[in-house]
Amino acid sequence: MKFVRSVPILFKEKYDSAVLSLRTLLIITTGLFCAGIISGLFLPVENFTFLSEEISALEQLSQTLQPFKLSTMVFIYLKNVSALVISLLLSPLLCLMPAFSLLLNGWVISFVALPLVQYGAGSLLIAGILPHGIFEIPAFILGEAIALGFGLSALSTLRSKKWGNLKTVFFQSLRFLVIAIILLIPAAFIETFVTPRLIAYLL
Repeated sequence: MKFVRSVPILFKEKYDSAVLSLRTLLIITTGLFCAGIISGLFLPVENFTFLSEEISALEQLSQTLQPFKLSTMVFIYLKNVSALVISLLLSPLLCLMPAFSLLLNGWVISFVALPLVQYGAGSLLIAGILPHGIFEIPAFILGEAIALGFGLSALSTLRSKKWGNLKTVFFQSLRFLVIAIILLIPAAFIETFVTPRLIAYLL
């Protein structure tokens, strides 16, 4: 009960990196994500050898994961959480990790969606992405916005040498990252137990 009462206090403060506000960061990350989606309409996977190998690995992984199993839900959840945490930790490297992750994930959505739309299977696309995407996409964009803010703060600190400010921003970033991590729980549940039923119903 003590933890539950402390939750509102945990997020009471306003999040601002040392450079940009959260609102500005969300606008930037949403723009990068949308740019990735648009790029997927014009840049096929054949143009990127490393992406072809990544897609093949994802296809093999999807075949080993079984729906309606708690282990699958846990795996999906931990995979998504680890992606956000790694992006946060590596963001000081010129903010390349958050930007690349946003562009890549947007591109993957287009890669999956375009063939379905072309073959008139838009309902499968909606069933396969929308239910869990309602939680997962906002969590992903929020998490990457926090990572980008920390990365920009780290770069700013290199110039100002005020290391105490960076420590404050880092722990503040971790607290706000918890929001994204919480949103990933229903996303993993829906992707494991609801999405397969919807797809099976439409097939």
